[in-house]
Amino acid sequence: MSAAPPADAGGATSPAAVVDAVRTALDGGPAYAPQPRASAAAPPPGTALVLRTSGSTGEPREVALSAVAMRASAEATHERLGGPGRWLLVLPPTHVAGVQVVTRSVVAGTEVRADTSDHFTPAAFASLAQEFLDTADAAAGARAYVSVVPTQLHRLVAAADAGDAAGLRALARFDAVLVGGAATPAPLLERARAAGVRVVTTYGMSETSGGCVYDGVPLPGVRVRLSGTTTGTTPTTPGAGPEEHTATGVIELSGPVLAEGYVGDPAATAATFRADPDGTRWFRTSDLGRLDDGRLTVLGRADDVVVTGGVNVAPAAVEEAIAEHLAAQGTPGEVCVVGVPDAEWGQAVVAVIARTGPPARPGGLELVPFGAPPSGAAAQGSRTGPDGAPPAAGEVTDGGGPLAGLRAAVGQRLGAAAAPRRAYVTATLPTRGPGKIDRRAVRDAVVRAEREPVRP
Repeated sequence: MSAAPPADAGGATSPAAVVDAVRTALDGGPAYAPQPRASAAAPPPGTALVLRTSGSTGEPREVALSAVAMRASAEATHERLGGPGRWLLVLPPTHVAGVQVVTRSVVAGTEVRADTSDHFTPAAFASLAQEFLDTADAAAGARAYVSVVPTQLHRLVAAADAGDAAGLRALARFDAVLVGGAATPAPLLERARAAGVRVVTTYGMSETSGGCVYDGVPLPGVRVRLSGTTTGTTPTTPGAGPEEHTATGVIELSGPVLAEGYVGDPAATAATFRADPDGTRWFRTSDLGRLDDGRLTVLGRADDVVVTGGVNVAPAAVEEAIAEHLAAQGTPGEVCVVGVPDAEWGQAVVAVIARTGPPARPGGLELVPFGAPPSGAAAQGSRTGPDGAPPAAGEVTDGGGPLAGLRAAVGQRLGAAAAPRRAYVTATLPTRGPGKIDRRAVRDAVVRAEREPVRP
């Protein structure tokens, strides 16, 4: 028996219509597709939701999720968070994080309130959240939750640092704030938690019904393992206890939250969803991870690794180091590190740092050399970089200036090869799906900027 064609919402339905469509799908009705279908292929029997992936690994695919998987994810989330609650939706309900906010509310029989504005702003969030939190249900003691991406959290923190703390204060009133979709810099987490925000970091994807690892610990029923692992021990502070046992490899996930597979793509399904001899299904991600006595740390995508001068550099680790350096300097920002072609090094490590600004337009990413004064004199510094190598096109060779300090901070932590050879500043980073930085667009923007003169 074939599955009924999914109800195609085209990404243009109201929040109330999304709630009705998800409720119907969970109760055995037609599968729900929040975006226009990419193909006419029928989803597997039992499919409740057809989601398009962000395309970060190539061409977007359509993921088939069953009602069993969606319910398992919702119930495990509430178990981990301390019980069902009301949800505020500030993510687009066209991707898994937004749809699962709706699913949790439907499964628990609680309210979901949605932000209907076109653009997330701290002021609009503060108004919506305060109204949501001050309702009668909240006064009766109902728990309140919200899910955001790192960019939204960054904007709320930046607004508070600029004198408008209403949004951050409202965020701190929620019983839990899920943050996922991309890696969240440690300084941003520390700043939010210092403000009283109950942050829970999440890791997952469409193929796992959204987040399935919270704060490094799998949700009930979920299992994590690493393939192609290397193992070792990490010494702890002297006198603090035994060494931590660690393993590093490609992350694989298992449990009732797994998708049925990719619609109309049996080859991709077979390559990604695999079964052990005992029948246990596993989803092989494209991410590298480390297990420290059972706690997962995501190290970044395996295909994002930059090979520079024969040394492998993980962009996520460099981004974390830069974010911490910027926070210590009092100039926090979002960071994306990419590798660009380089005649000498094969690939050069380049950082792009975003200050809070309007969403980037496709093809509209404008880059300014990091540390360059308005006059543009910074690009005319000494003719050798901080490491003595000739500068590349667009490189800010500022001697002991901001770029040198950034390179030193990264080099001391991760080694000289990881230190960005160039760095740029932009208003905001382009995204591919909620919170997911579009590295390809960033890399292309850097290549364009270095092919043409950069005007500070």
